[in-house]
Amino acid sequence: MAEKLSKQERKEMAEKAMEDRAKHPKENKGESGFAAIDNEAEKLEGQNK
Repeated sequence: MAEKLSKQERKEMAEKAMEDRAKHPKENKGESGFAAIDNEAEKLEGQNK
């Protein structure tokens, strides 16, 4: 099993993750998760016809 991380190690990992997210933000498509799923489903249904 993995050994437990110290509070300081967890803090450092969280800070690094936040810095990485700041450097490489995800593209925001402006639609909610369910709207994106519905749009993708409609595209796929159109391909099957």
